[in-house]
Amino acid sequence: MSRRGLCLVLAAPSGAGKTTISRALLEQDDALSLSISVTTRERRPGEKEGKHYYFITQERFDAMVAEDALLEYARVFGRSYGTPRGPVETALASGRDIMFDIDWQGFRQLRASLGADVVGVFIRPPSLDVLRERLIKRGDGAAQVEARMVHAEAEISHAGEFDYIVENRDLDVALADIRAILRASRLATWRQG
Repeated sequence: MSRRGLCLVLAAPSGAGKTTISRALLEQDDALSLSISVTTRERRPGEKEGKHYYFITQERFDAMVAEDALLEYARVFGRSYGTPRGPVETALASGRDIMFDIDWQGFRQLRASLGADVVGVFIRPPSLDVLRERLIKRGDGAAQVEARMVHAEAEISHAGEFDYIVENRDLDVALADIRAILRASRLATWRQG
């Protein structure tokens, strides 16, 4: 028997450790792959088509929206980003799991599109002071730290919309918690074939 795949959404304010956790999960779990978004922004050096993003024109993006070919989408800093519907629905039907690195708004849209196929995990820092220290240590400038802190408070205010909240005080513990969530979600009775 095969099971239906799931969409694991990881959301967090900048500096909470989401990228580190995402990379570790992908390295440790061959059954999990990262969702590849479409974007209208220019390709940066080292980025590969189909690995980092699918790079498309704004006209094509608008057509995908009109065709309901995107599960979720947003416009950020004048560029459009979205998740193509087809590859995700194919993966779910074949029992493969997809991880998403999106914000709370993307999570809302994805949940509205796919319902119970979506498992949402909000990664919370231990405190705003710890988050500020992390942003400073990684080299963000003072103005950038302040802007990210304002944004972080807004992000954290939506944590209660997610299925799970994992505090990232200790990376190994947070990673183990998310692995446990993923394992339990895979074993849900209704997801079994």
